Amino acid sequence: MSEPVPNAAAATEPSDFIRDIVAADIASGKHTRIHTRFPPEPNGYLHIGHAKSICLNFGIARQFGGICNLRMDDTNPTKEDTEYVDSIRMDVDWLIGGWADDKLGLKRVGDDDGRAVVAGDAEPGNALEPFYASDYSERLYASAVRLIESGKAFVCDLSAEQMNEVRGTPTSPGKDSPFRGRSIAENLDLFARMRAGEFQDGARTLRAKIDMASPNVHLRDPALYRIRHAEHHRTGAKWCIYPMYDFAHPLSDQFEGITHSVCTLEFEVHRPLYDWLLAALDLPAPLPRQIEFARLNLGYTVMSKRKLLQLVEEKLVTGWDDPRMPTISGLRRRGVPAQALRTFATAIGVTKFNGLTDVAVLEHVVRTELNTVALRRLAVLSPLKVVLTNIPAGEVIEVEAVENPGDPAAGTRKVPFTREVYIDRDDFMEVAPPKYFRLRPGGEVRLKYACIIRCDEVVKDAAGEVVELRGTALLDTRSGGPDAGRKVKGTIHWVSASHAIDAEVRLYDRLFTEELPEKDGRDFRTVLNPRSCVVVQAKLEPALARTIPDARYQFERLGYFWPDPKDSTPDRPVFARTISLKDAWAKETAKA
Repeated sequence: MSEPVPNAAAATEPSDFIRDIVAADIASGKHTRIHTRFPPEPNGYLHIGHAKSICLNFGIARQFGGICNLRMDDTNPTKEDTEYVDSIRMDVDWLIGGWADDKLGLKRVGDDDGRAVVAGDAEPGNALEPFYASDYSERLYASAVRLIESGKAFVCDLSAEQMNEVRGTPTSPGKDSPFRGRSIAENLDLFARMRAGEFQDGARTLRAKIDMASPNVHLRDPALYRIRHAEHHRTGAKWCIYPMYDFAHPLSDQFEGITHSVCTLEFEVHRPLYDWLLAALDLPAPLPRQIEFARLNLGYTVMSKRKLLQLVEEKLVTGWDDPRMPTISGLRRRGVPAQALRTFATAIGVTKFNGLTDVAVLEHVVRTELNTVALRRLAVLSPLKVVLTNIPAGEVIEVEAVENPGDPAAGTRKVPFTREVYIDRDDFMEVAPPKYFRLRPGGEVRLKYACIIRCDEVVKDAAGEVVELRGTALLDTRSGGPDAGRKVKGTIHWVSASHAIDAEVRLYDRLFTEELPEKDGRDFRTVLNPRSCVVVQAKLEPALARTIPDARYQFERLGYFWPDPKDSTPDRPVFARTISLKDAWAKETAKA
């Protein structure tokens, strides 16, 4: 077995009870190379809860110089599809693809069929090739035959309903199946005939022979194989019997040499069966060890695949990658950086106790990450024209604007300033309260990067609506001018009317109005946020006509945005708001 790969980043990694177990196993000599896995079932798109597991499993491999496998648990052909396989590959590759020592990156390597991942430098564009539980169909079948031969499994003719009736309760024992005493020869014959397709779905199952009186109901002769006459996304009609998760999972771990099988707390009661199967087959040591941790429960979110599918099928969202969805593909399309999700997964920690994570924690991490990388741009979401009468028509004054105030190396850009500009309607009030510091009749405000302007006249239409403002640009207050130091209390954003580009801007917000959408059995659809996606036609500064691939932008005073990768085109730009600049929900929560 190869030696562990040293990793300088390990010293900066988080510490938790799982990592303590792994470190102890290395120190004791039980393992010389750590091998973890992330094994999703391809029956839906991955969500942010999976992101926590991905970062944990791949992160442990990275920290201890080990290997992590992506494995498709594809043993239920009626619910799985290549669409989900492809989406999972893309999501995992995106989330860990840039994971370098300073940015949590991993490298694909040529050994183990090129499908394992070890610590090292990133190799962009080298797609992560997963393992598949279906690859082990023959080995799993052979393992089941071995259990039958050793008298530890039998073919049962009870239906699913009948099995439930005799299973018992947590406080009362179950009853043995009348077929439990079948001979080894009869069981082998029936199991072979199950494989050959002789029986209908549900007619027979292969069950482990353990203990119907066990206080753990999962050890009461659990089903190991069931009959499913269905087309499999990879193996087609080759198989008509499929292993149950509790059978395929530990054996797949053993086949791949997994040392630590890290999963969520709901599998804790399944662990005795995991261990029983490995011991019953007398497999060589060291055996994989299952360790459980608390799953991510996030406020203002539902993460059940079934409920997310319901949102998609009922067209309450536009698809699995709708930017309001908690799916990894939705978060990616919304513009959330992979690094932000990795930071979030580290920030919330790894525990044995279920709890609710405030979605504001995720939003804070996203804001913090974007603030360091986002290029600043000017955008007006609700345009109101202002005519600055002292600037000649056709004259263009170039003003200098910073690209990112936190990064001097990002430099500056030129922004055109002209006679006619747009400001946001929310930055003007005809009858303003005393402490209103934006624009009002007779008042002054600074246009960021340009100069102070004064509102001289309000133009209204026949219905009395304000349609235009006329004012004066105090040009001496520009940077470098004689009155550049003059102070006013308000600074607002703007764009040149003659240079601005038109764009659709989608203002995304939380999908639900309640922190616990399913509280007290409530139908989560009744608390969908009607303003989770507000679409406006905006005016943007001309620099946004030439967006940089994968760049994030801060629309000053408005939030963080980026071009929608699915809908935006050079002829029809569409920008999505990733997150607002401030948490507007904090005030609402305080009011409640």
